[in-house]
Amino acid sequence: MTSTLPFLSPRTVAMPAEFFGVLRAPAAHDAAAVQAMRDAGYAAGVGLFDTFEQWLEANGELPAGLQPDDRFGDVLAGFLEAAGWGRVRVHAISEAVMAIDTDVWAEADPSAGAAGPACHVGTGLLAGFLGRVADAPLSVLEVACRSSGDVHCRFLVGSVDVMQYVYEAMERGVGYEQASASAATG
Repeated sequence: MTSTLPFLSPRTVAMPAEFFGVLRAPAAHDAAAVQAMRDAGYAAGVGLFDTFEQWLEANGELPAGLQPDDRFGDVLAGFLEAAGWGRVRVHAISEAVMAIDTDVWAEADPSAGAAGPACHVGTGLLAGFLGRVADAPLSVLEVACRSSGDVHCRFLVGSVDVMQYVYEAMERGVGYEQASASAATG
């Protein structure tokens, strides 16, 4: 007997969240491994878009490109939770930067003791997935992570140029909220 979850495409697999901890351990001090995890997440996110479109149709929703801006956050939250990633809240940090907050993200492990943001697959996944939704390249920066002791995970989403600006400002000691606001006006 073959059966799939109603909204998963035939090329989608479900894995337990413990999978991410096994990936995270060797990547802790290896920039190439971190980038490989992000790249894998990106490729998965690009593919996840097709599942999202199927989920939208199955739930009587408009296609992604026709979703009203004021409804998109709720629809995205519903899909990510249904897909097993966790409950999220989507809101604007500025005109140029969107935040995705989650107290329960599948990749995060509060017992991991990571030295910094550690949801590398999720960062790539959101970039690939939301880039397909926007039909434009987007960048995602994780600025808080439950794996490193934060209360929640927070991902910032914006254009590649805006997120590069925010990242560079943060490296100079500017908070991401201030950097995001100045990116919108600069």
